[in-house]
Amino acid sequence: MKVVDAIQTRRSIHDFKKQLVNEAVLQEIFQIASWAPNHRLKEPWNVMVFQKEGAQSYADLVIESYLKQGFAKGYSAAKTDKMMNGIKRFLINIPHHALVYLDRDPDLHKFEEDYSAVCAFIQNAQLAAWERGVGALWTTSPYIHDPEFIKGIGLHPASHKVAGVIQMGYPARIPEPKARRKVQLTFQSESFNKKI
Repeated sequence: MKVVDAIQTRRSIHDFKKQLVNEAVLQEIFQIASWAPNHRLKEPWNVMVFQKEGAQSYADLVIESYLKQGFAKGYSAAKTDKMMNGIKRFLINIPHHALVYLDRDPDLHKFEEDYSAVCAFIQNAQLAAWERGVGALWTTSPYIHDPEFIKGIGLHPASHKVAGVIQMGYPARIPEPKARRKVQLTFQSESFNKKI
């Protein structure tokens, strides 16, 4: 698959088959992703993949975070249980949850460089996965900012930043493409630095 084809045909996948992706294939996908540009070759990305029983524990932490953040505020106990059980079933039916995180550099400039590099890494992973027939959805749900969730997965909120979770698996359904607006470029060919 050509790079342009991968970029233009990739879709965010919301419905996955229950079949697990071979761990060697996942390793290969993220190894390819590591060719993302990154300042000083720090390679700041780290990946935890939750699957099988691990996905159940991960889903439990997500539900705890949603409840703590008031997502079910105003609902009856029965409605809350129904909603949260539905979310949990949805999550555990996704074969793999690849949580991507980085260390928080105390230097803001370096931290932003690292975060940008990790975002490029995530997109590389999505494209590499797509080329291998594996679907992905990059999620940034509110729980990734919850200190208790972060502690629950074994990280430290003061030391680590979760960039997102890539839900991964073989697509059960591929959405139709949506049109993209034309990117408007502004070309500045003459000096704009006015002397006072």
